[in-house]
Amino acid sequence: MASGPDHYVPPVAADGLRHWQVAGGVVRHEGSVLLVKNLRPGGREDWSTPGGVVDAGESILEALTREVNEETGLTVRGWRGPLYRVEVHAPDAGFRLEVEAHEALGYDGEIAIDDPDGIVVAAEFCALTDAAALLAGNRPWVTEPLLAHLTEGVDDGRWFRYRMTGARGERPTIERQ
Repeated sequence: MASGPDHYVPPVAADGLRHWQVAGGVVRHEGSVLLVKNLRPGGREDWSTPGGVVDAGESILEALTREVNEETGLTVRGWRGPLYRVEVHAPDAGFRLEVEAHEALGYDGEIAIDDPDGIVVAAEFCALTDAAALLAGNRPWVTEPLLAHLTEGVDDGRWFRYRMTGARGERPTIERQ
């Protein structure tokens, strides 16, 4: 998720939480899917589809096109979706996250990492079997909906809802609702 100094940080809402709107892009090529490797605080790394925060004044698809280009160098020609949506309610961590995932209809360019946020450190097209292994250990709200799309064909815009509890510094408990 993009969070650099030039990106929108939502104010605290009436419920006391920051509400993040995020767009995720599924980009396919010859039986593979594009994943990006993210460098997280504390040096932790994980893999996800490209995407990020919808900035103030942007539509979801504008943000998604911008984020995919920044993170991978690819210019997407159009989108289909939403494939699926994700909601994460994390009151102990002070946020609520909504993600909308779309699939690229085509793209131009070659992979070139130039993430202004410094989060994405690699990008590659992965066979679907390899993608599942790379996604293992990630947050379930990243892994479960994407694998449902890739393996079961979920593309009907359905919601995947999660609740995360636990004090900061503790290992959180994440339950699918």
